[in-house]
Amino acid sequence: MNNLSNFNSEFFGEASGSNLLWQYVQSLSPETVAQLSKPSSPEVLQAMERTIVSILGSLSSENFNVVITTNRDNLGTLLAAAMMNGYFLRNAEQLMAFETSLQAADAHLEN
Repeated sequence: MNNLSNFNSEFFGEASGSNLLWQYVQSLSPETVAQLSKPSSPEVLQAMERTIVSILGSLSSENFNVVITTNRDNLGTLLAAAMMNGYFLRNAEQLMAFETSLQAADAHLEN
């Protein structure tokens, strides 16, 4: 079993018989869910859309009646990958903002 499968088994509660992810999501306030559901920039939103499309396939729902079926393990893997990708993109966005701030501060000090 690979590390992502181990993550899925532990995170989704398969080992303990409970669903930890569902319990966690239910414990979040509606405001927190709304905040976490919206990327902080259009660039992150576009990157997430491209990632999910590349994972699921690129058939347009406008031209095709696309139905995706999967099992619990594969859905868990997809969710874990999307979550990790989201964290990565958010961290990259914060790093970019930090570097931009440093460059602006350096430019200000030089003048």
